[in-house]
Amino acid sequence: MPDRTFGSITVATPDLDEPGMYLSRVDTLDSPRGSVQDFTYGDADLRSLDLAQAQLITGRITGLHAKRVEFEAFTLHGVEISGCDLGSARWKDGKLTRVHVQDSKLMGAALDGLVLDDVLFEKCRFDYATFEKIRVTGPVVFDGCSFTEATFTDCDLSDALFADCALRLAEFGTGRYRGTDLRGNDLSAVRGVSNLAKIRIDPGQQIQLAEAIVNELDITIGDD
Repeated sequence: MPDRTFGSITVATPDLDEPGMYLSRVDTLDSPRGSVQDFTYGDADLRSLDLAQAQLITGRITGLHAKRVEFEAFTLHGVEISGCDLGSARWKDGKLTRVHVQDSKLMGAALDGLVLDDVLFEKCRFDYATFEKIRVTGPVVFDGCSFTEATFTDCDLSDALFADCALRLAEFGTGRYRGTDLRGNDLSAVRGVSNLAKIRIDPGQQIQLAEAIVNELDITIGDD
């Protein structure tokens, strides 16, 4: 699988075009066997998409639009997702391994209890999404993603990397952020600064964090 390197983190992403690889087109991601493997799926406009206790292994999803999405104990391995709009998805439990998600929208999504290992989110929209009990166990990168007013609660984002992301009014609640790399992002309007212990920042971002604290505490600065 090809590697993508961001700073000190290298993510293994799916190589679905390697010699000898053949993906069969499928009409649905729901299988009575509980798993779909070596597949390609997309260009679908669905009213709803419900998957529980399901696995997608080695495949590509493109141009999927669904108005209502419910995932439970849903696992992805070696999957590439691009140009999709999953709306206000509700995704509880599951694991993503060697997954690349790009140019996709999960605005207002509720992501709960997911485990991430070798995952790259690239140019995705997570505005107003809630991340709860998300656990990073391997390389994870958010590159060029938007998290406007997103909320992180009880997450373990240790050693994850955010590159060139929009974090305006993103709230970092209680959780683990040791080694989380926030260099190169504007942190002046984030919330929950007091919870961001042991993160990595650039020297110039100290002023941004100070501004975030002033805003969060509604401090008035004046000479009189």
